[in-house]
Amino acid sequence: MKSFKKIALGLVAAMTMGTLIATPASAAVMTVALDVNGTANTTASAIATPAALPVPADNTVDAVDALKFVATVDAGTSVTVSATNATVVAALHTAAAPVTASSGSSSLTIATGTGTTATFYVYTKTTAIGSVVVNNQGTTLTYYVQGTAGKINTLAVNAPASGAAGTKQDIVVSATDVFGNKVSGKSITATVFAATAVLDTATVTTGATLTDFGSATFKATLPTTGTRALIMFAPTTASDAVAAAVTGLTAPTLAPFAEIAVRDLVAELAAEKAARAAEKVAADKAAADAKALADAAALKAAADLVTANAEIAKLKAEAVTAKAAADKALADAIAKATADAAAAKAASDKAIADMKKAFNSLAKKWNAKNPKAKVALVK
Repeated sequence: MKSFKKIALGLVAAMTMGTLIATPASAAVMTVALDVNGTANTTASAIATPAALPVPADNTVDAVDALKFVATVDAGTSVTVSATNATVVAALHTAAAPVTASSGSSSLTIATGTGTTATFYVYTKTTAIGSVVVNNQGTTLTYYVQGTAGKINTLAVNAPASGAAGTKQDIVVSATDVFGNKVSGKSITATVFAATAVLDTATVTTGATLTDFGSATFKATLPTTGTRALIMFAPTTASDAVAAAVTGLTAPTLAPFAEIAVRDLVAELAAEKAARAAEKVAADKAAADAKALADAAALKAAADLVTANAEIAKLKAEAVTAKAAADKALADAIAKATADAAAAKAASDKAIADMKKAFNSLAKKWNAKNPKAKVALVK
């Protein structure tokens, strides 16, 4: 028993030593240094003060567009990164190795090998706040980034398709950058063609509140005569908009039109009344025509009924006449047959009587000559 206990204690001691050897005496806690284009950032760890990053509107991810991360860790370990509303890249753009607005991913793992630092970059294309979670050996640090909208790349117009002559109409123009982020605080100018409308003001600034962020509302009074209002919109200041299309990104739309059909309600009402009157005339005529057709059909049906009744009466009379003739012919045939039968019977009776008389006469003569061989007379 004592030997068994010694062996067990020895195994436990060996396992404990193995555990102590496999576990490092101390692991360095990861530290992360941040900078944007060489300027250190110490506020990005709070969601209230995210790192501000310009969106890569030139379609290259450069130092000015990205938050640089340098994580200091133990040699031979890995750093894992995951991003939301942001993109992680291992390097910045160079002519030899381009990094565009479509490069990178939402996660990245960097093995330090024999070194003790892991470097990576984060950029964003949205003005929504994004998060970056960095992990090493159980240490997790979270940082926040937020994009700043680029120059106006697209103006979009929302205008009514039509409006009554002389009425005021709202036209909303929305400004967005090349990634679809709304651009606030930019002046938009409207140009009316051929005096087809009157604007309350020709220049409106895109809003910055929750209800009007990135949009400008123009009020246009439609003309009292004419068929349409035509208005063009453009950035007031050329430098507020992209200068030219960028390869690989959405082409700019900076001069959209609003075309509003002008409705003459008085004329439309008159036309509507005239159309209704014409419809009524047509309906009345159709009703009269239908009634005439119905009346004619009724008259024809009545006439056809009279003709049919007369034909039926004629057929009935002919049937009565035919029956009387048939009855008479039958009676005549019966009478004739009866008379013929009577005559035939009388002739037959006479013939029989004559035969009897002749036989009896001969019989008498026979009996007179042959008294012993008399024959009986026929009655």
